[in-house]
Amino acid sequence: MTIYRRGDRGPEIVDIQQRLADLGNLRPSGDPIGTFGDATEEAVRAFQTQRSLRVDGVVGPDTWGQLVEAGYRLGDRTLYLHAPMLRGDDVRALQRKLDALGFDIGKQDGFFGPATDAAVREFQRNVGDPVDGVVGLHTIAAIDRMRPLENVPGRGLVRETEQLRAIRGTLRGSVIAIDPGLDGSVAEVKIQRALADALADELRRLGAVPQVLEGGTAASGRAGMANALDAAICVSLHPREETGASGPTCAYFGSRTTYSPAGRQLAERILAELEDELGVRGRLERLAAAILRETQMPAVQVETLAASHEIGSAMPPAPEAITRLGHAIAEGVRRFFED
Repeated sequence: MTIYRRGDRGPEIVDIQQRLADLGNLRPSGDPIGTFGDATEEAVRAFQTQRSLRVDGVVGPDTWGQLVEAGYRLGDRTLYLHAPMLRGDDVRALQRKLDALGFDIGKQDGFFGPATDAAVREFQRNVGDPVDGVVGLHTIAAIDRMRPLENVPGRGLVRETEQLRAIRGTLRGSVIAIDPGLDGSVAEVKIQRALADALADELRRLGAVPQVLEGGTAASGRAGMANALDAAICVSLHPREETGASGPTCAYFGSRTTYSPAGRQLAERILAELEDELGVRGRLERLAAAILRETQMPAVQVETLAASHEIGSAMPPAPEAITRLGHAIAEGVRRFFED
């Protein structure tokens, strides 16, 4: 997908502006129609903040995808299992309600997949409705009659906590998906690939089975590869995008209404090891980026200090620095499995 940013013009910008205006993010007196100016960038940043996305004012795949999804409200369309999967805020609202009622929808990711289909059918079976997995106005009304308390922990958080207990002590033999994040500049890709290889070497020494995700530049595609591997966890590696940052960042899946408890624990342990290795404080973040949202296992996005400071310089990171970072991340993974 093309990335849109300040200074761009054209019909695509008109579409972006209209969607932002419909959501209440873009002022009517903002930029000229079709021109990505200061007001549009400000609106994009506000939208990204609301959606737990990286706040950079740029409309890339994650931001565009969520702009489209935000246009759907529960009841606007009939929901059912479909290929490709239906996705949107209407699906997320349905998942939130079913989750609060105790039906296991998996992750509240906004995708109407097999887990959501199974939860819908189980609900229909419980209330005596035809079990067809189709969510129309009748099924929505039946769910609402149950008055789900959407501000309390749902079945998904309970299930993931149970799974987290089950994998303790199982690092040896576990498949670990490593996403090199191969969608940046040539310099970034080189650094991330070297770090992925160093991490794989360290995990192999610990008895794990690392699998570096090859090919496919889209984050959604790489998430699909991790799912196909049935990996225990996924570690996604990214260069730091904020040149003024003073330390590493570790992010886990989360939005305003839900998060991954296992993902958070994995991110906390990796961040602690990176902080010790680099001697600086880092940042823990809750993000709804595709690689975190679309993976079926606990996942973390790691942005290292080394990449941000070295990418723009003439000197590449020293091999020893890459090895140290790989060791620190692997130690965080080990602690996640063994603590």
